[in-house]
Amino acid sequence: MPVVSVSWLPAADGASPWEQAHVVVAGVGVSGFAAADGLLQFGARVTVLDDSASAANADKGALLEVLGGTVRLGPGSTATLPADADLVITTGWSPANPLLAAAAARGIPIWSEVELAWRLSRPAKVIPWLGITGTNGKTTTTQMLESMLQASGLRTAAVGNIGRPVMEIVLDPEPYDVLAVELSSHQLHWSHSLALHSAAVLNLQPDHLEWHGSYEAYSAAKATIYERVSVSCVYNVADPATERMVEQAEVVEGARAIGFTLGTPGPSMLGVVEDLVVDRAFIEQRRDSALELAKLSDITPFAPHNVANALAAAALARSYGVHPLAVRDGLRNVTLGSHKIQTVTERDGVRWVDDSKATNPHAADAALRAFGSTEPGDPAGQVVWIAGGQAKGTTFDDLVATHAGRLRGAVLLGVDRAVIGEALARHAPEVPVRVIEATDTRAMEQAVAAAASLARPGDVVLLAPGCASKDMYTDYAARGHAFVQAIRGLSSGPGRTG
Repeated sequence: MPVVSVSWLPAADGASPWEQAHVVVAGVGVSGFAAADGLLQFGARVTVLDDSASAANADKGALLEVLGGTVRLGPGSTATLPADADLVITTGWSPANPLLAAAAARGIPIWSEVELAWRLSRPAKVIPWLGITGTNGKTTTTQMLESMLQASGLRTAAVGNIGRPVMEIVLDPEPYDVLAVELSSHQLHWSHSLALHSAAVLNLQPDHLEWHGSYEAYSAAKATIYERVSVSCVYNVADPATERMVEQAEVVEGARAIGFTLGTPGPSMLGVVEDLVVDRAFIEQRRDSALELAKLSDITPFAPHNVANALAAAALARSYGVHPLAVRDGLRNVTLGSHKIQTVTERDGVRWVDDSKATNPHAADAALRAFGSTEPGDPAGQVVWIAGGQAKGTTFDDLVATHAGRLRGAVLLGVDRAVIGEALARHAPEVPVRVIEATDTRAMEQAVAAAASLARPGDVVLLAPGCASKDMYTDYAARGHAFVQAIRGLSSGPGRTG
């Protein structure tokens, strides 16, 4: 039998002869299923591999087999890469994964589901992408951007690392004007040809070091979002690393660098003047004037990092020509996801706040800055911090040193609780620390009870773990839900009202 030629793969798109290719999809989660479904519709021979044979995976696998795919589930299923594989699609797996390492050793291309969707959308369904990445704030900024685009009357969707996989948009017969695309470092690492309309890197701090192997590799993955941008590269003035990424990127001639700042903006920036969000980038008279886009009061929840998110979203929206009033209306109308600086309740003078989505130290830093006071006796009170989980190779020394003065106490749980405990011992030895040893459902109940014992009227109990959640929970949302449930249990206990 002759060997099938796939010499066209480096430049593959939706018009390529996919029936000639054998594509292996690594993982049958949401993105993996979408990738396999799309490839089957384009005529490819598809094999899906996943070491988990959960009920959900089995259901998806059965459907893919009905559609003509081959599915291998259960322990050991990813141990061997098919000998005739031409391409591997990964859904966030690390380069160190044996299956991907085997593909790399054999010179087999490895793409993300995002890369696959980008290619298959061409030439029949070309849609401009407005891309967002960064260590923190991606989801909030993407939701704000989607709301602004919708307020402008555009047909859009928030996709990528949020909401629907991009492949579903490629397969959807519904026409779209523009997409708000959240992109993780994992997705960007395996994406090689994206050429976005405009892109933003919100911030850059150490994260996912266990996946990328180093901070430099993590940063390099984030920076690829700017490659081949045609209109605007949006960067954070307060984070010089993001501006350096723009300076080093190979962009389309004429693409502009657009900064956002919490201070007064210079030309080609968006920023804040008194209580207004203003634009000095997308107006003709930007050298000596600014255009009002919204009031700070239009941004909720109000916190400095959330204002930065709004500015980045506004910059991307304006780069696409969105009217100023649509920026304002989008901020007013946006519905943000749960577990992001969300007040759960206030009782006995103590405010309980769920920021389970703070999955790294930088996100926890932003949350801590929003609450409490470093001044003794300040009626703003202090923070009882609930933290811990999977640290992902990050450290907490800078975070603790910065916020030691605003901590009433700390409650630590999760597999890497000692990493935070050691930082507290070094930089805040006077802060009372409660360590939760339980690793089951009782852990959050015990953490909430410990926090209640530390808090005083005027304080905030803040769940901002600074760590990933999968040591104890399915995801950050499940962790946040456990926090909420534990508070409710605390409120209904003996002697409690409310």
